[in-house]
Amino acid sequence: MEKFRDLSLSGAGAVVIIVPRNISSLSKEFLEEWIELEREILEEPVNIPVYFVYDDEAVMKVYEDVSHAITADQASSAAAALLDVFSTYGYQVVTSDISESKPRKDSSIFSLQGQLSGLGIEERLPTIAIVAHYDSFGIAPSLSFGADSNGSGVAALLELARLFSRIYSNSAAHAQYNLLFFLSGGGAFNYQGTRKWIAEQEATDGILLDVQYVLCLDTIGQSNSLHLHVSRLPKDGVPASIVQNFKKAANLHEPVTNFTVVHKKINLAEETLAWEHEAFSMRRLTGGTLSQRNSPDSEGRHSIFDRQFTSVNVGILKENTAVLAEALMGQIFDLDADSLSLVGDEFGVSEEHVGAWVQYLASFSRAAQLVGNEHAVLLALEQAFNRHLKDVRRYQAKSEKKDPELVFYDVAETKLYMYSVKPALFDLFLTAGVACYLALVFYAVQSFSAIS
Repeated sequence: MEKFRDLSLSGAGAVVIIVPRNISSLSKEFLEEWIELEREILEEPVNIPVYFVYDDEAVMKVYEDVSHAITADQASSAAAALLDVFSTYGYQVVTSDISESKPRKDSSIFSLQGQLSGLGIEERLPTIAIVAHYDSFGIAPSLSFGADSNGSGVAALLELARLFSRIYSNSAAHAQYNLLFFLSGGGAFNYQGTRKWIAEQEATDGILLDVQYVLCLDTIGQSNSLHLHVSRLPKDGVPASIVQNFKKAANLHEPVTNFTVVHKKINLAEETLAWEHEAFSMRRLTGGTLSQRNSPDSEGRHSIFDRQFTSVNVGILKENTAVLAEALMGQIFDLDADSLSLVGDEFGVSEEHVGAWVQYLASFSRAAQLVGNEHAVLLALEQAFNRHLKDVRRYQAKSEKKDPELVFYDVAETKLYMYSVKPALFDLFLTAGVACYLALVFYAVQSFSAIS
């Protein structure tokens, strides 16, 4: 990090950071160093362009040449140093976008809503909302794939939608509960999509009026230790019942899923929310965020190194999703542990479905500034909602023009062209050589004229 600061302050034109592509081969300690470096750079004020590129053969060849040129003055002799001058190439780096990034006029964030209506008069039935943000975040938007944060949460939500649509299609198993599913955008930007959606629902007396509990999913694909983060301790009523059903469901699995409740009051002095449920809690809606992370500041939660094969264990994600499904079944059907076990066997979570969604989501950069109206992931999520849910709607959250809360810039990805060039000293010696040659030719011509 010190070297980065020195380059930033020394007047360097730009910094190119070579990121390992195959992070599965890295040791845990080395990967943690990369994640810590990413966090430090994010917090550092930088006045020069910083480019991130994956390592490959061509990039590493350039890196080796530049490293060799830097150490040329450490040669064992003057002759060796002179040889290095002539044999070492320099590089001129040019970007495809020569203009500076500019603020975009439209910084929209898109979210999706769908629901399953319970048995009875819909407006009189209680509702449980299941929420997850689908966007990813990292220091380089185009390289942030968010396999675990929050591809795992999205995959679990979609599997719950599939399972409960099957259950609700059976009249004998149709519960007297509405289930609301919400995929929000802008999770990494203080849950912008969620907060805008809540405000719109309040302004129109929308579906949130009947919500008993909001369950947010965030990063659940790597550990069988699950933490329910809450703003108020659940002492009685639906919140306490939800916790008890989670505990019952967690004990049904082998190995047993470790389930704990983490209480953290909302810090109103902070500008940003720690967890997504806090956006609902501030509007007097009871809820919690289920996560394997015991703290919102855990390393790797928002990182370009959060990729599928190192961040998500599909088997663990399947088990965690099963705990989720069984806890919700216990709540809406009022089932005991034995009944939960039977229901779990009948309506089992599909590891194939969950794994396929994680693989698909992790193959796209889902940074909020890159997800437009026709983004492939947004269209795929909307199609999945339409397949399993009813009353599917898309919400577009726009920033205020006069005083925007969020501003996106128009260049998130560019091409770097690296041209190999000889050092300036080589040109000096070449010029001197040409001058000597011309002098010899001139002398030879003059001598030949004198002899004639």
